[in-house]
Amino acid sequence: MRWTAQDIPDQKGRVALVTGANTGLGFETARALAEHGATVVLAVRNVEKGKQAAARMTGDVTVLELDLASLESVRAAAAELHAEHKSIDLLINNAGVMYTPRQTTRDGFELQFGTNHLGHFALTGLLLDLLLPVPGSRVVTVSSVGHRIRAAIHFDDLQWERSYSRIGAYGQAKLANLMFTYELQRRLAPHGTTRAVAAHPGLSSTALARNLPGALRVFLPGFNLLFSQPAAMGALPTLRAATDPGVLGGQYYGPDGLGESRGHPHLVTSSDQSHDVTLQRRLWAVSEELTGVSFPV
Repeated sequence: MRWTAQDIPDQKGRVALVTGANTGLGFETARALAEHGATVVLAVRNVEKGKQAAARMTGDVTVLELDLASLESVRAAAAELHAEHKSIDLLINNAGVMYTPRQTTRDGFELQFGTNHLGHFALTGLLLDLLLPVPGSRVVTVSSVGHRIRAAIHFDDLQWERSYSRIGAYGQAKLANLMFTYELQRRLAPHGTTRAVAAHPGLSSTALARNLPGALRVFLPGFNLLFSQPAAMGALPTLRAATDPGVLGGQYYGPDGLGESRGHPHLVTSSDQSHDVTLQRRLWAVSEELTGVSFPV
């Protein structure tokens, strides 16, 4: 069966938080959940752009300021969510940056690792108490085929201070997303209520590629035309991971086409490295130390 947005079950009565929801994959994910009845919170860095995105959606949609590159902002957003909601059914860790020139977050972390992994790690830890009491709740973290490309967790230089590779830093961050998901699921399993699942969009035409080096950016329009898919299709693996009743904790969803570049969502596999339990636990401990956030599991 080719799973589509039409297969999303009724989401009425469920609360979904989607990070990076004002554009691209996050926007399409949030819009589909709202159209199927969920109360959706758009967690965005730019509130005005978030409001513009919400105006293009139907249903119960609100906007929350969240800058994943600032732990202060993450804590403030989590506090606001606790004040506004008694529980959360879906946490969609979607926002991200890709191939940026070397920059740091407000807390001094390399931007891709700090935003894509550490920001979401902290947010999940601060919100997990709102998810744990809810049967069927899920944490869905968006990774990438990039988790296989020049990817490793550089524990000796996590912040890329000695040398910097845009591609390597992105690979590290996306590999960390998967390791986080698998370790989180192992910790959630005894509770039996919340599942941790991962997804990737394949090659999707979004603004995420705006930081490609100039020489590559010249070929981007032609590449998108030949190989990538619209953001609405790229969001389907995330939507299936979030809503399909048959999804199990610790699974990973991506497109079913050649090289997982495009197509309809199905169960896929991740690299052997991503399943290394020793590395997962080491990354978890380092992430807790760097963010100052510990989990109730």
